Amino acid sequence: MSEETNKPEETDDSLHNSVPVTGMYKDWFLDYASYVILERAVPAIEDGLKPVQRRILHAMKEMDDGRFNKVANIIGQSMQYHPHGDASIGDAIVNLGQKDLLIETQGNWGDIRTGDSAAAARYIEARLSKFALEVVFNPQTTDWQLSYDGRKREPVTLPVKFPLLLAQGVEGIAVGLSTKILPHNFCELIEGSIEILKGNTTNVLPDFLTGGLADFSEYNGGLRGGKVKVRARIEEEDSKTLAIREIPFGTTTDSLIDSILKANDKGKIKIKKVVDNTAKDVEIQIHLASGVSPDVTIDALYAFTDCEVSISPNACVIVNEKPVFISVNEILEYNTKQTKKLLKQELEIRKGELMEKLLFSSLEKIFIENRIYRDIEECTTWDEVLQAIDKGLDPYKPDFYREITQEDLVRLTEIKIKRISKYDSFKADELMKRLQDELKEVNHNLRHLTDYSIKYYERLLEKYGKGRERKTEIRAFDTIQATVVAANNAKLYVNRKDGFVGSGLKKEEFVCDCSDLDDIIVIRKDGKMMVSKIQDKVFMGKDILHVGIYRKTDDRLTFNLIYLDGASGRAMVKRFQPGGVTRDREYDLTKGTKGSKTLYLTANPNGEAEIVTVYLTQGAKARVKVFDFDFADLDIKGRGAGGNILTRYPVRKVQLKMEGVSTLGGLDIYYDPVVGRLNTDERGNLIGNFLGEDRILVCYKSGDYELTNFELTNRYEPNDVLLIEKFDPEKVLSAVYYDGGSKNYFVKRFQIETTTLNKKFNFITDHRSSALKLISSEKQPQVKAIVTKGKEEEEQVYDLDMIIDVKGWKAMGNKLSSYPIKSLELIAQKKEEKQSSKEEVKDEDSDEIEIGSTVDLSPKKDSDEEQLGLF
Repeated sequence: MSEETNKPEETDDSLHNSVPVTGMYKDWFLDYASYVILERAVPAIEDGLKPVQRRILHAMKEMDDGRFNKVANIIGQSMQYHPHGDASIGDAIVNLGQKDLLIETQGNWGDIRTGDSAAAARYIEARLSKFALEVVFNPQTTDWQLSYDGRKREPVTLPVKFPLLLAQGVEGIAVGLSTKILPHNFCELIEGSIEILKGNTTNVLPDFLTGGLADFSEYNGGLRGGKVKVRARIEEEDSKTLAIREIPFGTTTDSLIDSILKANDKGKIKIKKVVDNTAKDVEIQIHLASGVSPDVTIDALYAFTDCEVSISPNACVIVNEKPVFISVNEILEYNTKQTKKLLKQELEIRKGELMEKLLFSSLEKIFIENRIYRDIEECTTWDEVLQAIDKGLDPYKPDFYREITQEDLVRLTEIKIKRISKYDSFKADELMKRLQDELKEVNHNLRHLTDYSIKYYERLLEKYGKGRERKTEIRAFDTIQATVVAANNAKLYVNRKDGFVGSGLKKEEFVCDCSDLDDIIVIRKDGKMMVSKIQDKVFMGKDILHVGIYRKTDDRLTFNLIYLDGASGRAMVKRFQPGGVTRDREYDLTKGTKGSKTLYLTANPNGEAEIVTVYLTQGAKARVKVFDFDFADLDIKGRGAGGNILTRYPVRKVQLKMEGVSTLGGLDIYYDPVVGRLNTDERGNLIGNFLGEDRILVCYKSGDYELTNFELTNRYEPNDVLLIEKFDPEKVLSAVYYDGGSKNYFVKRFQIETTTLNKKFNFITDHRSSALKLISSEKQPQVKAIVTKGKEEEEQVYDLDMIIDVKGWKAMGNKLSSYPIKSLELIAQKKEEKQSSKEEVKDEDSDEIEIGSTVDLSPKKDSDEEQLGLF
């Protein structure tokens, strides 16, 4: 028999019963994805817990006897409910313990700030916190299900009466989706729930155990697409040392230090060393290199290291067995309504218990006082006994809230003779009175459930809120330009003739120090301008006249240009600013005609306008062959403007005759009190118009004053600044401060006598409780004070210039009042007084200009060609 005859024939039935592998894969993958989403990675909205966390808490509740248990024991108990290994359960317990809310810990549980891991499970202990026992568990309101092996029962969700999900935060990665809900402040969540119960809207913001500063302007309610920027808290200890005392959420001291060292190795920042002094509190000291600005370094740390991190929330929870993307405010509202519902269930359960107790107490009283128990003495069967008791209760049945059942009759028969003989009717009435009072209170709470829920939250806040105040400070962050704060880690060289520019041309002409983030601007003899990213070596065209660093935001850099127009033979003159550009694209600064070339070019960082001498050729027909030209006569226009005619005759050369001054006037500097930074974008309050040597005076609540320049990289702590203005050495400062030693308020008037920049000078007493309360530079400042005279409060107004003369800045001053001061307020100077103090000046045309008014000194920026009419 051949092999073919031995093969079984494939029937139609066997083909019909075959299952394609693709179909199996599709079903299995969906089952697996659903399991990971519902049973591992994403929390339920009801209790905010993943299944492993819920099972751990349930196991701990079953073990709870008030004492600590070894974590290894807790892991073993949890494995009865969780079908995974001990490692995953142990990690989940440590994660819960480090959040310091539901679990009290004992032993080395690690540190989220340093990244240190917890000790082994056999060495650490845990128990449920009092908060967890009160808020998380209630068997009577819990829905139960069988455990994975059917031997135990476990909760479907725990009846949590608190927005636990938002308080702890959660992070998980499932199949096809992920969730990241940031932790929020305990007290603010309770206050938010109270507002929701009152019918108001609320907006809760995250709060991190690691503290730091955070900008939530793009939080978007925790939904996808939102963003939170978190910064370390960096303090300037002195001009050469910075200290980090709080780190961003999601980082550790080790990872933060590593990022700082990497930035230093890449040349982004310049530091000498980093010292980690972290113990009970975080403290990382950064020692700066000589000549490095602390303010610029702080900005660079935020720009190039993990001192600033961006977190993208993605609130996803399980609702009705499905993953749902929902905002944190909606989660809070859901949890608040759920708490109200659970409180109602607990009240209804308690109401039922009280009514049952009242019913049985009444039955017991009737049974004993009416001697019904004697009616059963002659009964010979059990049924006769029950019938006799039931008959004795017949007259009272209409007063009961439900029918009397056989179980009630059986309970009466179980009353012992000893209890009957010692029955005290008065005590029984007292007990029933207490039960009725409690029942009345329960009914009242059910009718006023919202008020009851509010009181519940208020009690939670009072009982557990202490020590859980906000740790992360809410701030609005300014945008840091990386190119501005990057350390100069490269040098720029140029080969003008061959047209090469870069940081690798070390044998060529040195231009300036720069960073590897900078852009280079080049202007050539043919009148072309180009901007390119700095490289080791890049060709930017032959015959380079100007090369420098290009700053997109620099609106002060002005070029003065004289060029020959190839078509007409005229010499054209223009002043322009480079404006916005596209990298590696050529821009023609002339009219673009063939034969055009640059005759004279200067770059002026502050819009200076010099005077030049123009020499015409000997063959020129002009009568005057040498004349001067002042660039100040020109307006600043765009780079595309053709310019004005300087002369129609051929030019031999142009020479500088006299350096010029800025035609842009001073720089208007604004202070933004929200972010504590200077700017020229008209954000915040105008400090003044500044020129080169002008200074800023800053006075702090600590009683220090400081003189600084007006660099936009300066940083000021907005919560500490009391006064910031343009420094005038002739102005007199009037200050009111509290002296911690004598516990009195003092007033002093003084002028700034020091000239050192960026150094703080303390002008009040050095007691640790001393603090500056008010300070003004007005000529006649007034203060309104509420003083306490005996049992009465009185309002008094003080003229500070009348209380004390101007003295030295180190003088202590005079006492403001002999009475206790409750509050102080600086009275703003009246507008009429300010107007009367204004001066008037006149220009050459006798047009009156009032000091304090706004005068438009900005140059026109059109591109129309104008004629000077010189020749």
